[in-house]
Amino acid sequence: MDKAKSYSISKHVVLKAFKRVKANKGAAGVDGESIAEFEEGLKNNLYKLWNRMSSGSYFPPPVRSVEIPKGDGSKRTLGIPTVADRVGQMVAKIYLEPKVESCFHSDSYGYRPGKSAKDAVGVARQRCFLYDWVVDLDIKGFFDNLDHELMMRAVRKHTDCEWLLLYIERWQKAPTRAVDGTLAHRDKGTPQGSVISPLLANLFLHYAFDEWMSRNYPDVLFERYADDIVVHCRSKKQAGRIKLEVKKRLHQCKLELHPEKTKTVCCRDEDRKENHPNKKFDFLGYTFRPRSAKSRHGKYFTGFLPAVSDKAVKRIRQVMRSWSIHRQSDLSIEELSQLYNPIVRGWINYYGQYYKSALRWTFNVFNRNLIRWAMRKYRKLKGHQRKATYWLGRIAVSQSQLFAHWRIGFQPTAGR
Repeated sequence: MDKAKSYSISKHVVLKAFKRVKANKGAAGVDGESIAEFEEGLKNNLYKLWNRMSSGSYFPPPVRSVEIPKGDGSKRTLGIPTVADRVGQMVAKIYLEPKVESCFHSDSYGYRPGKSAKDAVGVARQRCFLYDWVVDLDIKGFFDNLDHELMMRAVRKHTDCEWLLLYIERWQKAPTRAVDGTLAHRDKGTPQGSVISPLLANLFLHYAFDEWMSRNYPDVLFERYADDIVVHCRSKKQAGRIKLEVKKRLHQCKLELHPEKTKTVCCRDEDRKENHPNKKFDFLGYTFRPRSAKSRHGKYFTGFLPAVSDKAVKRIRQVMRSWSIHRQSDLSIEELSQLYNPIVRGWINYYGQYYKSALRWTFNVFNRNLIRWAMRKYRKLKGHQRKATYWLGRIAVSQSQLFAHWRIGFQPTAGR
C-alpha cells in the first residue's frame, strides 16, 4: 500500500471486484463503455480506480436511467452505473457485506449468500399450511424513496471505515441521467441496478422491518425477499392489527405501504369456507391459492399451494415470441436446442419447483413456433400444420432431452 494514500484498499480486492462484475455482465453506463472495452485496458483502468478510491478523490459519474415495463403496465426505472463505478461499488460490497451479513434475520432471503427466492417460496408454502391468514405487504416505490440519512445511520451501526462511509454517501447522491441527457439530482432513493443497492436495501429493511418485527411480534413469522414481504397470522384480527402497525412503522421510516397492493389474504383451503374477498397472493413469481393436489398415498385434496403466476407466464411467453424461432430455418433443431434450451431449463428449474404441471401449457408458444419452423424448413411439411405437429411430437418423445419442457409433457396444440 502506497504510504501517501489516505485509505487502505487492497489492489487484489479491486481485481476480485472486476471479476465479479464481469461475471454479472450488464449494460454500459453513461460513458457507453462496455465490460469488454473496459477489459481492453484493464490494468490501467483498475489502477486509476484504485488510485482514486484510495486517495479519497473518487466521485461517481451519473447513473444511466432506463425504464423497463412492469407486468401491471407501469414502468420501473433502473439505474445503470458505468463499469468502473460498478467495480468500485463491488469493492465496497466485498468489504461491507461480511460486517452486516451475520446480523441479518434468518427469514431475509434477498441477495444473500446461500439463500434464494426458491427458499423463500418453499418456506412460505410450508407456513401457509400452518397459518390461515397472510398479510401481503407492498412498499410503494421502495428503492426510489429510501431516506439517505436513515440509510447512513444503519451503515454506521456496522462500520466506522471512513472510505466506506464516504463512497456510500456519494453513491446515494449520484445524479441520474435520462435518455434525453437531462440530469436529475437525488435527495432520496438508491438506484435499482447498482451493485451496492441490494445490500443497502437489505440493511435498511433489517432495521425498518425485520428487527422491529422480532422485537414487537416475536411469534409472528414472515418471509422477506428485498422489499417483497409475506407475514403469516393466526387470525383475521391479528392480520388487520399487523397491517396497521407495519403501516405506522414504515411511516416512521419515511416509507409507505401501497394502499391497493397491500392486502390481507385468507389461506384456508376449500374444505373450510371463509367469506373473504382475497384468497390468493403473488410472491416471487408464484401465485399462492387453493389447488387440487395428490397426497403421498394417492388421494386428492385441496391445499393452499404455489404455482407459476400469470404474470410470470405472460413474461415467459413474451420472451419466447421475441426469439422468432420460426424464422430461423437455416438452423437445425439441435442448434435451436443449444441456443434456447438453457433458458427454458432455467425457467423450469425455478418455476417448476412447485406444482410443475402448471407450466405445461406455458410452453405452447415455443412448440407452435417450432412447428412453424419445421413447416418452413422441410418441404414435405410446408402447408401441413397437422403433419408438422405430429412430426414434432415424435421428436419430443424420442429426443426429449432437446428441450427441457418436453419432459413435462408435449402439448400438440398447433391450431390454438
